[in-house]
Amino acid sequence: MLALNLSYLPTFTRFPSRRLSPFASSRAQMEVASAREVKLKAIEATPESFAPFGQVISSSPDGDEFGPHDAQLDLSRGIPRFYIMRLEDRKLKFSTITHHASVTQCLGSIGGGDWYLGVSKGSILEDETESGTPQGCKTVKKSACGHYYSPPKPDDVCVFRISGPKFLKLNKGTWHAGPLFQTKAMDFYNLELSNTNVVDHTTHNFRKDDGVIFIIED
Repeated sequence: MLALNLSYLPTFTRFPSRRLSPFASSRAQMEVASAREVKLKAIEATPESFAPFGQVISSSPDGDEFGPHDAQLDLSRGIPRFYIMRLEDRKLKFSTITHHASVTQCLGSIGGGDWYLGVSKGSILEDETESGTPQGCKTVKKSACGHYYSPPKPDDVCVFRISGPKFLKLNKGTWHAGPLFQTKAMDFYNLELSNTNVVDHTTHNFRKDDGVIFIIED
């Protein structure tokens, strides 16, 4: 039998290790350890309390005509997608928050169980110039989706509790984290565009950029 001598092969032909370097691992641990927990008291979502971020839509009698209390939707930039999504293990804490620049979004729980949503006002900008930023904001970023925005501030974040048979309509650009809930799993209906999660998904990381993790108190 012919014996092959492979000792001449250079060592760099071996597959490189995928493990994090000690420095990278230590840095990741430091980021987690240094994050400050901020507790937020949940506010009951009503048409008045949620108005800066969107609408709260409750049941109405059959036959009512369309009016200002109905969801004011903008689905004009693509194909609408209405579906039921199942979420699991979404505990009452978050460190990232997302906005959609091209569509309003509607969310509601199947069965009317209690759930929670962290929000901050939309901060989409017309262009990159500082003169176009909201008052008090100095940082301007360009999303991978192509638009400009000012990152949300930790002090501007609040949390809403949604109870009973109602749903939320989020204004275009409203920052949101959730749905979150206390049970093991929940089903939600979701109205957005068919490609929202692919081409219109801008996220801010509070843990990384601000050293903050939010904890929801009910």
